[in-house]
Amino acid sequence: MNAMELTPHLMAFARAPHLPETQALAGTMALAPGRRGPWAAPIAGLAAAELDDLLADYFPSAWALRPLLHRWREEADAQPRPTMGEFDDLVALLLAHESQPGPDSRWLACAVATASMADNHLWQDLGLPSRKELNTLMQTRYTALKAKNVGDMKWKKFFYRQLCEAAEVLICKSPSCRECSDFKVCFGPEE
Repeated sequence: MNAMELTPHLMAFARAPHLPETQALAGTMALAPGRRGPWAAPIAGLAAAELDDLLADYFPSAWALRPLLHRWREEADAQPRPTMGEFDDLVALLLAHESQPGPDSRWLACAVATASMADNHLWQDLGLPSRKELNTLMQTRYTALKAKNVGDMKWKKFFYRQLCEAAEVLICKSPSCRECSDFKVCFGPEE
């Protein structure tokens, strides 16, 4: 079974397939083989037991898919692991802004951080149908963080801006984003 085939299978086993959280977790796991290095894990940062708990909670009947997901996790873990600093920082940022604390908060934060290590727009790397679902996810699960994104900056850029500001690193080429030559790169449409 390849990655494109995995998403519908996971969603068929989903407890709540209409939720953007469910869609993001399924998409992140399904897109794992297309990511590089340790980011090719179904969800980086999760141990096998956590992955089992996630599957039992969100995809309770997906027992047949566990061997495949664990094999992908083992293959990703066999890769040389780069510094996990930015990944861990992003997970911490998300958890610091969680709106619905619960056992799935870490799973979801790790999924978003894993997808943030891939190359496309975040909604694409989470396997979501559009940016609308990502915005719904952010509003629901990270309300305070969503409120900080007043200019509707692209999410990956916004996350890194938040991390850079926390580290007191200047990332904008001008005093304000509206005056920056990269404005369209950060705030342009995402098709």
